[in-house]
Amino acid sequence: MDIKQVNSAIMFGTWSNTELTSMIDAVKFARASLQKQIKRSLTVGDTVTWTSTRNGRPVHGTVVKIAIKFVTVRELPPGPAVLWRVPANMLEAA
Repeated sequence: MDIKQVNSAIMFGTWSNTELTSMIDAVKFARASLQKQIKRSLTVGDTVTWTSTRNGRPVHGTVVKIAIKFVTVRELPPGPAVLWRVPANMLEAA
């Protein structure tokens, strides 16, 4: 089953509120697990990349701090020396 089929089944299925809540909980759990896995693979000084939600462009930076929910990243030149607080699940190793 691919993602389009899953989305169609959710949108057009006849699900009860309890079943929908259960699906939401499963997605939240999977997202949290992914975030923890990514945080464990990062160390301070690693080079990472992500897509900015502010302007949609790819951004490259160096990990400065790994916190509970966010990773602080210093943008690499040619951009300005800006610190970004990025959710770990948005980061990819560069």
